[in-house]
Amino acid sequence: MSEVTVKQLASTVGIPVERLLTQLSEAGISASDADATLTEQEKVKLLGYLRRSHGKEGDESSTDPSQVTLKRKSVSELRQQPAAAPRSTAGVRPAPPARGGKTVSVEVRRKRTYVKRGEDAAPTPPPPVTTRRAPVERPRPPTARERNAANSSIYEEARRRTELQAMRAEQEARRLADQEDQARLAREEEIRRRAAEEARRLEEEARLRAEEQARLEAEREAAEAAATEAAIRKTTPAAPRPAEPALIGTEDDGEDAAPAAARRAEAAKPKKGVKKPPEVAEKDRAVKKPVRKDASVRTRDLAVTPRADYEEVEGAGGVGRGLRRRKKSTKPQLQDKHAFQRPTAPVVREVEIPELISVGELANRMSVKTSQVIKELFKQGMMVTINQALDRDTAILVVEEFGHTAVLTDMRDAEGTLLDEVQEQEGQAEALPRPPVVTIMGHVDHGKTSLLDYIRSTRVASGEAGGITQHIGAYHVETDKGTVSFLDTPGHAAFSAMRARGAKVTDIVILVVAADDGVMPQTIEAIHHARAAKVPLIVAVNKMDKPDANPDKVMQELTQHEVLTEEWGGDTMMVKVSAKVGTGIDELLDAILLQAEVLELKAPVDGPARGAIVESSLDKGRGPVATVLVQSGTLRRGDIIVSGGEYGRVRAMFDETGAPVESAGPSIPVQVLGLSGTPNAGDDVMTVSDERRAREVAEFRSARSRQNRFDEQRGVSLDQLFSQLKDGEQKSVNLIIKADVQGSLEALKDSLLKLTNDEVKVSIVASGVGGITESDANLAVSSSAIMLGFNVRADAAARRVVDEKGLDLRYYSIIYELIDDVKKAISGLLSPIVTEEIIGLAQVRDVFRSSKFGAIAGCLVSEGAIRRNSPIRVLRDNVVVYEGALESLRRFKDDVSEVKAGIECGIGVKNYNDVQPGDQIEVFERTERARVL
Repeated sequence: MSEVTVKQLASTVGIPVERLLTQLSEAGISASDADATLTEQEKVKLLGYLRRSHGKEGDESSTDPSQVTLKRKSVSELRQQPAAAPRSTAGVRPAPPARGGKTVSVEVRRKRTYVKRGEDAAPTPPPPVTTRRAPVERPRPPTARERNAANSSIYEEARRRTELQAMRAEQEARRLADQEDQARLAREEEIRRRAAEEARRLEEEARLRAEEQARLEAEREAAEAAATEAAIRKTTPAAPRPAEPALIGTEDDGEDAAPAAARRAEAAKPKKGVKKPPEVAEKDRAVKKPVRKDASVRTRDLAVTPRADYEEVEGAGGVGRGLRRRKKSTKPQLQDKHAFQRPTAPVVREVEIPELISVGELANRMSVKTSQVIKELFKQGMMVTINQALDRDTAILVVEEFGHTAVLTDMRDAEGTLLDEVQEQEGQAEALPRPPVVTIMGHVDHGKTSLLDYIRSTRVASGEAGGITQHIGAYHVETDKGTVSFLDTPGHAAFSAMRARGAKVTDIVILVVAADDGVMPQTIEAIHHARAAKVPLIVAVNKMDKPDANPDKVMQELTQHEVLTEEWGGDTMMVKVSAKVGTGIDELLDAILLQAEVLELKAPVDGPARGAIVESSLDKGRGPVATVLVQSGTLRRGDIIVSGGEYGRVRAMFDETGAPVESAGPSIPVQVLGLSGTPNAGDDVMTVSDERRAREVAEFRSARSRQNRFDEQRGVSLDQLFSQLKDGEQKSVNLIIKADVQGSLEALKDSLLKLTNDEVKVSIVASGVGGITESDANLAVSSSAIMLGFNVRADAAARRVVDEKGLDLRYYSIIYELIDDVKKAISGLLSPIVTEEIIGLAQVRDVFRSSKFGAIAGCLVSEGAIRRNSPIRVLRDNVVVYEGALESLRRFKDDVSEVKAGIECGIGVKNYNDVQPGDQIEVFERTERARVL
């Protein structure tokens, strides 16, 4: 093939394409890229350029060389084993040989020369060619032209091979030159390194010899001193005493100390022919150097070196025994490897700032002490504590003051993202009709629970006739026309918050009004709750079986509160029922279902569940129990839910009869087990995909709740300071309240806190759901609190503490009784009411002087009676001029205890002598009366 591309030629020659393109451009051949084609003339031109660059002359136009020389070479490697190092006679240790031996490159070159012959020397004729179609014929002899053409093709092939071989030879020559330069540089570097190592080694040996000389000199001086001291002790008689341990000496006597020291000095000298220890690495010498320097310093203080640093050795020939210094450990000392290094530049941190952050948390995020943050806030005029919350602007100022960067964050990210996902999934699911949720409200004793009991007993199968499960508060009823879910709310005034929660989660409110009692305060409150929640109202007039029932009166009173029934032209349905005999129950259910059809209640059935907490309690055997009303989706056993600051996996679900269920759809109330604690009644319930997200949302809500409590302590005004000073004079009633369910506990706390007045403060030290425990009793001991149990009891440990400490523990099952007893306790702490009653009035006619009592007023009793030892007031022109006590009361010369109206008497006023004629003396009595809340 006459033409080849640049890429093919580079592959044939064995050089990179870029290098071949460079050579082509230097030779004056235009080749733009690797796909450019090269002709035979261009290849010959390139070969001529390469020959000239190597100093060879030739005619690039000559295409028929007289002779062609082909060269071939092969390179191999031989590994030479290292020879033994020769011994040094000059005391200098030779350089260590290379570890892996030496590698020698062996190159074998072969050369073959082809000489061009004359035209008369014809090549050997080719063998005859046979074919199948023609008979075999003897070939004719080739002509001169044919012989020349054959020779030209052979020479052309040889020339092409020669060109390729020349290009390869040049590439190899350049590569060998580069390798030789690198090897030369490496040898020079190795020579310099060995020279430096040799210089350092010689310096180290000189230093070691100097140290050894100093040590031997010190040992010799110490041995001479010990021998002299031993000789002095031997010649000088003295009382025997225990000898102190000497650093260098013998066990028998001091005479052999000097010879032993001399022998040790002789043994310490370097001997000829002894092979020195191998040279240590430069890194190890750098580590060991401080140790040797320290040893050389300690040789000057051998007299105070502890004996533990020496070991007992035996001299040459076993003649004497002495002490020598123990060798220090040769392990490298790397105690400075992880030492603290002060930063060369200040560290600037990115501090995340939420809407509210406490002082301690802010200091933790900036990695500074809390005291420094408090000091900085004091400089800005703010008196804060470690738990006090700071707003975002103040926190940004503090962060910038410390030189850091403030990054604003939103604490609602996790919760907001979860709510958005739940709403998005609800929007994607198909909404289907659901049962209505009905809340029954009304005044106390108007028959709400009786009405529900009748509906339940007539609509539940005989196998489930066990009554309402205690404290469930919600259940559903199957009717011929559909399912209805009921929520039962108490009617006492203390349960206002519970009724408000019931109105928020309900679809229809049934207002129960007694026909014989009419509209009462809690009835009016239920109307307001329903109106605030924008929930339709159905009035159920109960107790129609009584003879004094008056439904017209009920409708008239409801009209005063803007509730107009259909009979009177309004839009509110009214059903007359009797929970005792069952009158109107079917009509009431029909009215509920009719109202539900009008409302067109729908909710998605598929998808994550969402609902609300109706009630929660703490069961001793089952743990936290929450009554959940599912509002959308389906709640299944095993789902992960979050409610308020609590989360967990649904371990079990039960309906209102206590039967276990696997799932609950919209408008179905169930009891759920598995939460981490008792959530607050009214909190939302959501299903979460994984437990990690549920924990994050619950922890965020708990932190927000704690932050809100801290916010209540923020800022102290003068009015609050005066209020706190006034509270210091108040008496306090400390209470510890434990209830069976969360709703009852909330109602008790609200009712009791309202009993606080100017003189007595009600303080709830602790409250919770569940039984009274030993920790509650111990807290009552430390806080002098009264323990109140509402439908709960104390365990054995708590009862033991109550008996030992004499605590006040009271059990209640009715909220009226609990509130009344607390009222009595508060009333006992109130100061009594003092009233004054005037019992007599006397007119002063004249004044007499007595040596015993001073001024004596002669008076005429005009009203009532004057009694001795009663408080009096002296009035002059109807103005009180003195208030004191009556000291003396006489009738003529006799002391009397009482003087009635119309009789004259003498009155002596205690500690007052300015009585004048015309004054009036008023006698009164003080009466104390207990206060009642």
